[in-house]
Amino acid sequence: MKLFDAHCHLQDARIISKAPQLISSAVASGVSAFAVNGVSEKDWNLVKEMGAQYPSVVPCFGIHPWYVAERSPHWFETLKSLFETTPTAAVGEIGLDKGSKGREIDFSDQVSVFRQQLELAKELNKPASVHCVRAFGDLLEITKSVGPFPAGVILHSYLGSAEMVPEFAKLGAYFSFSGFLMSMSEKKAKKMLKAVPSDRILLETDSPDALPKAETDCLYFVEGDPSLTEEGKPAQDPNDKSNASSDSMKLPKETLNHPANILTVLGYVARLLDMKKEELAELSYENAVRLFSYAGSKLLLETGGGGDVSGLTQNHSTTHAS
Repeated sequence: MKLFDAHCHLQDARIISKAPQLISSAVASGVSAFAVNGVSEKDWNLVKEMGAQYPSVVPCFGIHPWYVAERSPHWFETLKSLFETTPTAAVGEIGLDKGSKGREIDFSDQVSVFRQQLELAKELNKPASVHCVRAFGDLLEITKSVGPFPAGVILHSYLGSAEMVPEFAKLGAYFSFSGFLMSMSEKKAKKMLKAVPSDRILLETDSPDALPKAETDCLYFVEGDPSLTEEGKPAQDPNDKSNASSDSMKLPKETLNHPANILTVLGYVARLLDMKKEELAELSYENAVRLFSYAGSKLLLETGGGGDVSGLTQNHSTTHAS
């Protein structure tokens, strides 16, 4: 099986020193490409460097809603110049957030920054990876006013309702699923997944966040993760006499998510859709390759817009790091 991680943050300070091992390990598990999303001006150059260094990395540049207050006066000119010098790049992570984990973010400011970036994505005919928390009504209103989006809009870690899926899909949206999907009730998640058109399904990890809830024996862990033991395993609670400690729900919230854990996401989504894992892997992979095959992209240049990006990973070691 070949998989495409449609949204992750391998440039994150928590894992950047382990990026070579993480990519090699994920590649060995079947992940052929990674859409690595910048979140602020501070990491755009790092994402650009990763895109140049790793053939399997698709760089993405954007200002995440959590960081809109930190932007410089010239942020938009800087962003546009990055796309001029990096034709392989997509737009992201951008979006809206009304549940910002204690961060005080002016929502009107978020909307202004989001709209500018969304309009730029449409102008450049590039896909945009969108974050949305408790703001799906606002998101739909804005995307309707700016769209449609022939190049696609990725609703990353989608946790919206099934009822909103058709409206977003009409505008050109793709729906990407991560380990966060496991926070929904299975009944609600299954209803929502069944509403998504098959040609709009993507899989992602949002690594180093969104660790899936699964038996720890099924998960990949990041070497050196401070939340784990020296042996790289979850710490065992000496007072826990049950077998529940094998469940990732018992892991510390700060436990890092390895990009190879897209395999766990694949299995969960496939089960809810009543599909074989191999079938969903092929479907989501082809959807991602099509989405990221815009003019100037690595996929278009390497494959002519086709469905095989295996050549993007040929320079990587295949040694497991977990």
